Amino acid sequence: MFELLFVTAPIMNVQVLLEGVFIGSVFALSAYGLALIWGVMNVKNLAQGDFVIMGGYAAFSVSNAGVHPIFAIPVVIAFMFCFGWITYKLIIKRVIDNDMFVSLLATFGLSLFLQQVMNLIFGPEVQTLDSHFGILLLGDFVTVPKIKIISLLIAAFFATVVVLFMKKSRMGQAIRATAQDARAARVLGINTDRVYAFTFALNASICGVAGVLVSMIWSIQPFYGIIFSLRTFAIVTAAGLGNLPGVIGMSFVLGWFEQYAGVLAGAEWQIAASVFVLIFVLLWRQLQARRHRQVVR
Repeated sequence: MFELLFVTAPIMNVQVLLEGVFIGSVFALSAYGLALIWGVMNVKNLAQGDFVIMGGYAAFSVSNAGVHPIFAIPVVIAFMFCFGWITYKLIIKRVIDNDMFVSLLATFGLSLFLQQVMNLIFGPEVQTLDSHFGILLLGDFVTVPKIKIISLLIAAFFATVVVLFMKKSRMGQAIRATAQDARAARVLGINTDRVYAFTFALNASICGVAGVLVSMIWSIQPFYGIIFSLRTFAIVTAAGLGNLPGVIGMSFVLGWFEQYAGVLAGAEWQIAASVFVLIFVLLWRQLQARRHRQVVR
């Protein structure tokens, strides 16, 4: 099988590499949102994937009114921002000063709640939004849906906007200052509670954009959120907090790894590949920490 893919079927290899790039760009959005709240608030959001699916269903609702899913993105951003702000005020604010286990338990409960609400509203059926963009032929054998190319450009655009916002705006500077030292930021007059609320709402908006792209290039279902949560945790854990280039690079690596796993072992192994990556990264991090402790001693 390896010989078939890499030697006798190079065109298939090109197809898999392209698919990995398109998929990795969507992973990068949700992973950057998780890295943001993890680094600023030290909150591990187990509902991250459900935020993505929620954004997809928001686009699905708007598209039912006759609006193209791409034009629904501003509406989804506004809706998810408000939802993220309210979620912070009702749930996250109450657990942010506790240990990691409390935040994990709270966001896991939020994940279950969102899954059931989406199931009650939209039903358990798998939904896909038709972008009506068609297929692009690259040569005689490589086919690429045009919506995947557009999704890559949209993901790159929003990633650039977020990076510029974090570097140039006053709120972005306040977020970075709070991430470095929240106590010092409060001494300097920064309202850290407002920064936390904005950060969590910004994460929800980023997930909303990713959800719109997922709904057009894949499919959405109320219980698919756990899949994206696993992927984002694997990416952020491997790349490290505050490492945006690492998050983007690891997103593409995971996208390629999933695609190759699907080709070599079957489509059912694509999701399992993310689990294996997460387990490997955790074991590797543990080994690195053990070696560091031995060097210190």
